[in-house]
Amino acid sequence: MKTLITFLLVSLALTPVFAQLDTTSYPKERQAIRELLRHQQPGTRIDCPDFIAVGPKGDISFSHQQWVEVQKKEKLVFKSVQPVAGHQFIRIYEGTMAVVNALIDVKLVVDGQDVHLNVRRLEVYHKAASGWCRVAGQGTQVDEKLFPVAAK
Repeated sequence: MKTLITFLLVSLALTPVFAQLDTTSYPKERQAIRELLRHQQPGTRIDCPDFIAVGPKGDISFSHQQWVEVQKKEKLVFKSVQPVAGHQFIRIYEGTMAVVNALIDVKLVVDGQDVHLNVRRLEVYHKAASGWCRVAGQGTQVDEKLFPVAAK
């Protein structure tokens, strides 16, 4: 029993060491992803040919063109998309894959009405021969009453 308790205590003590994330490897790749996020504007194509997206209502698009068609159907037009500083988390895997969680300040028009909201995005990027492109993405509107965003 003493051995089991010792093992559990040592395991708990070492958990933070194993749980820390590498946020410094692949600095060039991280910078390239940051630049993509920084310069992401409506009409800018950053999607890979095999892009897949899940929309805010649970709809799924299997290409960039399908994603655009959903926006047209919903009468949705993006005016601006800006990442909120300090709310970007980038993980690079083997220098060719990136998982990004970012808070995005979005201004859009929905059925003729201006809408301004914060969206938490989860995106996956792949480094192709021509550079980085997005292979998957999903966004969720942040409930400002439950999770207020301090930096706007």
